[in-house]
Amino acid sequence: MRIGLVCPYDLSKPGGVQAQVMGLAGALTRSGEVVSVIGPGLPEGMTGVDLGATISVPGNRSKVPISADPRVAPAIREAAEDLDILHVHEPLMPVVSLAALRAGRPVVATFHAAPGTVGTALYTVLRSQIRRLLGPDLRRVTAVSATAAAPLPDDLEVVIVPNGVDVAMFDLDVARRPHRVTFLGRDEKRKGLDVLLDAWGEVSGSVDDAELVVMRADRGTWGVTWMGPVDETTKAEVLCSSGVYVAPNLGGESFGIVLVEGMAAGAAVVASDLESFRDVGGDVARYFTTGDSDALGALLIDLLGDAPAVEAMSSAGRERARQFDWENVAADYRAVYREAAS
Repeated sequence: MRIGLVCPYDLSKPGGVQAQVMGLAGALTRSGEVVSVIGPGLPEGMTGVDLGATISVPGNRSKVPISADPRVAPAIREAAEDLDILHVHEPLMPVVSLAALRAGRPVVATFHAAPGTVGTALYTVLRSQIRRLLGPDLRRVTAVSATAAAPLPDDLEVVIVPNGVDVAMFDLDVARRPHRVTFLGRDEKRKGLDVLLDAWGEVSGSVDDAELVVMRADRGTWGVTWMGPVDETTKAEVLCSSGVYVAPNLGGESFGIVLVEGMAAGAAVVASDLESFRDVGGDVARYFTTGDSDALGALLIDLLGDAPAVEAMSSAGRERARQFDWENVAADYRAVYREAAS
């Protein structure tokens, strides 16, 4: 099957949707499909169509890099001529995704984001119009989680297909440091780094040799190992060396890919009590009241002093992470494509 994966965000910049599009492209190609990635900032060496430059606009309590060039529409139509399916990610995002919905090929649309208060209100207002906005070529709708699907009209018959992770990249021979606690995320308020830092003083004062490692952020303060931006290899090595991974996010999360990565690496996962995180971590992770640094500190102190519990969580987490491996996720999408094409 000839599949076009359409990404509205700049593929040359880090981001959850971009990573999923490129990961899915690799998994589908390995399974024998012919894949073309269509989006701005196409990385060198990736098969597809580069839709040019982007601008940064506010979105989901962050900044998102999207194209604002209306000339992408004819480029997408030309790229789609020989394709069997267009898989459009974040289909209501201008300009790329909206143009792809009307490129004249059967469409599978995937919703990734948790829309937040404003976004949910907008979905409510536009509820009767969403089906029309998705266009006449829509064949199937998927979402990465129940959280991402929740605002959508019931008549869309949404299929849940989770995000994917290359589980094998976390199968490393790295010495584990039982009292190493790790955070991975941008230094944005919704990622909850301040909650973790507020809790850390109590943790470090209560647990001998407790160590906090922060990846992708760097405030340079004393008592924390700040790593700033890291590549995928470094990320995997640090996670595999960690006893505990913490996801203290405050909201706006539709999935929780970092939880899967932590589990795949064999770290015990501690997370904010968000519905999307519970969907991923199930009963394998431990949860604390979102935004409550005291509760997080108490949970970490308890866990770092209970080696058998950490070991049990590590083993169960590795097992649970396998369901999110790209091989399984790509198989789910291939089934959706077959239905759409028929």
